[in-house]
Amino acid sequence: MDIENWMKHPVHCVKPLDSIKHAREIMEEHRINQLPVVVNARLVGVVTDRDLRDAFPSVFEARRRSERTPDPSVITVETVMTSSVLTLGPKDTVVAAARLMRQERIGAIPIVDAGRLVGILARSDVLDAFVALAEAAVSRGADLVIPQAHRPARTPRPRGQ
Repeated sequence: MDIENWMKHPVHCVKPLDSIKHAREIMEEHRINQLPVVVNARLVGVVTDRDLRDAFPSVFEARRRSERTPDPSVITVETVMTSSVLTLGPKDTVVAAARLMRQERIGAIPIVDAGRLVGILARSDVLDAFVALAEAAVSRGADLVIPQAHRPARTPRPRGQ
């Protein structure tokens, strides 16, 4: 299962000098949690909903502090983005992407080909791919059995809860 068959494209992006307010509006409008940051179609960073939450002062925080809080319309994306971004290519596998996402605890991977951003693969895209694979196997009569060694360990609950 190649990534190119499951990635989203075209990709919603922002530029380094866009405001964090603009980035937040795009995320809210399209219900996404990560935005690649590009210059001339070349990936220079990623900004996440967590980056923006950390940068936006909360109403309660603003009331506690007497000083003026920064205006999100003048704070640029480049000041809050992550510059060192993990990427994969369109011919890489969805399995490789799933492993990378789990290992690095990230929700999406920008897909780059010949130095240019060509797509993004989110956790939901990986789940869609594995659901399609499981459904295809079941429709062919396959019995999906996960070997015990690959099942995540269950954490026992304390008694009385």
